[in-house]
Amino acid sequence: MSPVSTDGEPDSGGEPRPALPVRFTDADGRRIALRTYVGEGDALAEMYASFEPTDRAQGLPPATDSRLRAWLDDLLDDGLHVLAWHGDAVVGHVALLPIGDGRAELAIFVAHDYQRATIGTHLVETALEYGRERGIERVWLTVERRNHAARRLYESVGFREVASGAEHEFERDL
Repeated sequence: MSPVSTDGEPDSGGEPRPALPVRFTDADGRRIALRTYVGEGDALAEMYASFEPTDRAQGLPPATDSRLRAWLDDLLDDGLHVLAWHGDAVVGHVALLPIGDGRAELAIFVAHDYQRATIGTHLVETALEYGRERGIERVWLTVERRNHAARRLYESVGFREVASGAEHEFERDL
């Protein structure tokens, strides 16, 4: 994937650009904007409420409205958050959650109808740059063994597998 600038044009390879905002056209021809979270909890909750049971990973997002709201309140209370927008709808969310010593855990969710369209790749790459700009040095994550698409995504953006069992653990230095 070629770098995308904050104005949506390919990066010329000159000076580094700030991580956000980013605009791009996904693999299905939709215009997507990536922006930091600034209090759009209702729009984010709408995206998560649309997840079917098969869209959930590691029990997340929670299935009931009350549990979803409590989870989001806790999740959004800390860390760095980037949302993917298609028009007025949130279609993706990536979080870098601090775990100490310059390290963060990465969590990413993309709405079902927007998966396999490069949105996840753009979200992860943008979040990693955003985190690096803010002092995060290493990122860690887990992924379910059966989630082959996610494992390929993480490997494609430089993560390496560090442990395997019921779940796979990945790390990457920034």
